[in-house]
Amino acid sequence: MTREQTRKIENYIALSLSGLAALAGLFWLVFILGDVLVHGLGALTPDLFLKDAVPAGMTGGGLRHAFVGQLLVTLAATLIGVPLGVLGGTFLAEYARGTHFARVISILADIMVSVPSIVIGAFAYAILVRPLHHFSGWAGAVALAIIMIPVVLRTTEDMLTLVPWTIREAAFALGAPYYKVIIQVVYRGAATGILTGVILSIARVAGETAPLLFTSFNNAFFSTDMNGPLASLTVSIFQYAMGPYDDWHRQAWAASFVITLFILGLTIAGRALLKWRYKK
Repeated sequence: MTREQTRKIENYIALSLSGLAALAGLFWLVFILGDVLVHGLGALTPDLFLKDAVPAGMTGGGLRHAFVGQLLVTLAATLIGVPLGVLGGTFLAEYARGTHFARVISILADIMVSVPSIVIGAFAYAILVRPLHHFSGWAGAVALAIIMIPVVLRTTEDMLTLVPWTIREAAFALGAPYYKVIIQVVYRGAATGILTGVILSIARVAGETAPLLFTSFNNAFFSTDMNGPLASLTVSIFQYAMGPYDDWHRQAWAASFVITLFILGLTIAGRALLKWRYKK
């Protein structure tokens, strides 16, 4: 057998194994999404969005309190995490470019992206919940913001690095100070990529349950008070799925379907932005 024939056989084996692995992963993805679609779509009703929870054991009600609480916590996390992530990425790409410090922070950010969310939740519990002796929506927002920051930071750093340095030099030649060059020139060139990173970071935290179990906990009643326990959709799905009532299970499936659609929509929007930017 010649060396060329051996390479062809090895290539065929590698491609076959890779294809089988891809099909196995795709099968479970389609199976999970199909299961959520079949059960969730059938349980989807207007009451799910318009009514609050009813006492345990009773039928009816909805998850309006959980939807509102999830939106509040996610919005607060976005307001905390996105500015910090963008500013951190700007510092690494503009002021600390090429330094050992920037490389260390970038590596730490990559590690933080992979840290299990339950660890972040335990950390937020230790610094915000236990010292104050009560759960709160703000603690949940901080926990989600900690998850968002490294995603936004790394995306911002990468996007700003892609902007050619000659564009900055052209602005410097016109007498513009560095901060105006960053705001009016560099950010404009990287705006689509940064926005994509923000969208993907929101999608990353929108389905998190573990950090909220340690921080905002949950609330069976409608509340917009971020200083106390706050309902969230993901925790409600967890509790309803573990409950003994069929009506709870139906609502959990419907809520899972809604949050899956939300995350899918954000992910598609991020991809579409990138595709539009590079096509343009």
